[in-house]
Amino acid sequence: MANRLLEVSDLEVAYGDVRALWGVSIHVEAGSVVAIVGANGAGKTTLLRAISGLLPVRRGTIALGGASLAGPAPEAIARMGIAHVPEGRGLFRQMTVLENLELGAFQPKARANMRQALDKAYALFPRLKERAGQKAGSLSGGEQQMLAIARATMSDPKLLILDEPSIGLSPLVVQQMFSLIETLHRQGVTILLVEQNIHQALKIADYAFVLKTGEIAMQGTGAELIADPEIQKAYMGVLEL
Repeated sequence: MANRLLEVSDLEVAYGDVRALWGVSIHVEAGSVVAIVGANGAGKTTLLRAISGLLPVRRGTIALGGASLAGPAPEAIARMGIAHVPEGRGLFRQMTVLENLELGAFQPKARANMRQALDKAYALFPRLKERAGQKAGSLSGGEQQMLAIARATMSDPKLLILDEPSIGLSPLVVQQMFSLIETLHRQGVTILLVEQNIHQALKIADYAFVLKTGEIAMQGTGAELIADPEIQKAYMGVLEL
């Protein structure tokens, strides 16, 4: 508990009269990778959007380092230390790679350390340095995802939220993407990951939660869940472990 960075308790979110999340509780320890997995429509993206302040909360609490996230606007939540890479990446396609990265350092503290943040981003994603003057929309899908993640790291966030980072990528690029996420983890970045590629997500997760129709159906370490026969049958089929 002393090392708990994010705490979501009894969260309920609705779209009009339709409830999308029912009493969801999750936690993220500082320095860990936590995965939220489940089928399409389970409420995974809804949960992330609620944490980032992009959806109103009907009931429950969300706290980052003990500070409530229930009231502040999304930009205030970003200033508190959350960087959210949405599904679809959210890049400014007509702006260059460098301009997109610079936008990631919009906060005063991040602007003061922009040079160091850029050097760190380019060290992790050297291809982006090669394409610094290229428009974001002209990059490949894998390069665009790299840029979206690199831009999020520019603010040196307390919590990095990744929503479906492997979506639309080739198998080889998916492997590269998960390797990059593991590198960020080794560098001490705390990551909350939503991912449909359940096998890959559980392989790198310290802890994971399974969402099913808006409720937490199972939870445990990544290793525990990947070995669970129910998880294998429901979500992954027969695995070569």
